[in-house]
Amino acid sequence: MKKIITICLILTLCISACENRRQNKDPKDLAEDQNEAHFDNTKVEDDAEFAVKAADGGMMEVELGRLAQNKAVHKEVKDFGAMMVADHTGANNELKYLAQKRNISLPAALGKEKQKKYDEFNAKQSGEFDSEYISFMIKDHKEDIEDFREQSKEGKDAALSNWAASKIPTLEHHLAEAQRIDSVLKKR
Repeated sequence: MKKIITICLILTLCISACENRRQNKDPKDLAEDQNEAHFDNTKVEDDAEFAVKAADGGMMEVELGRLAQNKAVHKEVKDFGAMMVADHTGANNELKYLAQKRNISLPAALGKEKQKKYDEFNAKQSGEFDSEYISFMIKDHKEDIEDFREQSKEGKDAALSNWAASKIPTLEHHLAEAQRIDSVLKKR
């Protein structure tokens, strides 16, 4: 009887430890793992990887935009942050709908890398926040435009590729606005 109780206790602890590891896992990695388990087709898996990356990036844009609205000194940066929140919230909702229709798992929260970036910006003083945030937005939007162009041309899921293509003009507008604001900030 003691052996059975001991074995049950050990199994319970093992299950609990496994669950804790899963709960502490990066939300982005967890979504990618779920997609890999669900899709055995590499072509579909590539679309799912794009969706996960786009969702993670989109959530970060919203959170950093909110941070900019509260932390930025210059009105242009605050307004840019508001635009990020509005535009990326809409895009994120559209992506969630598309992913749900295709049984693609998306991260429920920021991935560890994006959370780390958010924490870095949250720790910045108001005076240094504006220029560093705008510089990051320039770099980030250049990368996003490249990723979205690739998905629009090479994606296997037509609806997801069309969605990516439809977001490129907005991303280009964000890039142009960030570059304009960067120029204004450098003149001050």
